[in-house]
Amino acid sequence: MGWRCWFNIWATCQMNTKWDGEENEENVLHHAKENEEKKQKTSLFEFYSTKIFIRHPRTLYATEDAYERCKHELATRLQAKYKGYKAKGEFKKQKEAATKIESCWRGTQARKEREKREWAIKVIKKFINGYLNRGEAKTTDNSEYLAFVRQSYLNRLRGNLPKTVLDKTTWLTPPSVVKETSEILRKLHYRLMVRKYVRGLTPQRKAQLQLKLVTSTIFKGNKDSYPQSVPQPFLETRISDQEINPKILQTIRNERIKYSVPVIKYDRNGFKPRPRQLILTQTAAYLIEESKVKQRLVYASLKGISVSNLTDGIIVLHISSEDPKQKGDLVIQCDHLYEFLTKLCVIANKQSAVRIVQGSIKIEIQAGKESAVDFSTGQEAMVYKAKNGHLMVVATRARVR
Repeated sequence: MGWRCWFNIWATCQMNTKWDGEENEENVLHHAKENEEKKQKTSLFEFYSTKIFIRHPRTLYATEDAYERCKHELATRLQAKYKGYKAKGEFKKQKEAATKIESCWRGTQARKEREKREWAIKVIKKFINGYLNRGEAKTTDNSEYLAFVRQSYLNRLRGNLPKTVLDKTTWLTPPSVVKETSEILRKLHYRLMVRKYVRGLTPQRKAQLQLKLVTSTIFKGNKDSYPQSVPQPFLETRISDQEINPKILQTIRNERIKYSVPVIKYDRNGFKPRPRQLILTQTAAYLIEESKVKQRLVYASLKGISVSNLTDGIIVLHISSEDPKQKGDLVIQCDHLYEFLTKLCVIANKQSAVRIVQGSIKIEIQAGKESAVDFSTGQEAMVYKAKNGHLMVVATRARVR
């Protein structure tokens, strides 16, 4: 076997050799000499200057078998080295590309952030200048600030509008720049609420409010107990037809009953209290005692109505002395004073005849004879005949809200 052929086979089977021709030959001879010096040299082959002699064929076959086995390992190592080299190159390229992309993206983001900050600085400067010049006429310095103030106020106002017509306190206080606009909007909003409220009223509710308006015109600010009566609704009547004696209904069958209420009537002589029913018809008022008509008062003969300014329920009906059928003024006490007087004023058209007095009301007991009803305040409500012969009415003090 030639030197070069055997050397290629042998070198391939060695893991510590390189692939550079001359150096490998020296390396083989060096290893051979070391083995000879250590006396570990075998007699399987001999080296000479240009040839190698193999003693046994099995040595050659073993060498060739080892060479065949090593070829696969060498191919695998070569592939692994090459693939590692290629993968490393690809990784370096991808890393460089990713670094470049990240750099470009961060630069773009930084420029955008810088632009936003520059814009924010300009806006803040404009806002500050506008605030400092907010009291001046509209200019380029404060125009945007004033627009912001208007928009901000309108947005807040939209969420805090009054819910009812009676709510006069929740309207937001406007900035000076929108005072006129705010007043216009306030009037429009209240007009809209009034319109919705009026359109939603039933005929019965409308009639109720009209009666309340008459009551307010007469008593508001004049009688102490009026504020407590405002939320109390008026009823059509306080006595049903079933509670009125059939004889009375038969007596006044030609007149339509408008309203009826239980009252206490005080006698002209002695002021003794007596429970009665007072019925208002189209033309007259009837004072009823069970099945008997005690007095019929035609509205034309009613010259005046007097009440005190306190919280009592005393009513004095002044009757004209020209009517021979009437005995004198009528003094009654009614728990539903405002309701009764409002109904009487509307039915008899006597709104201007109601007088609210302080201290005392003069009454005519009979022709040429007078007395009085005196009023005072105390801890407990009382009505009694005083030592001077007058009717004394003690009313409790009005509750202050």
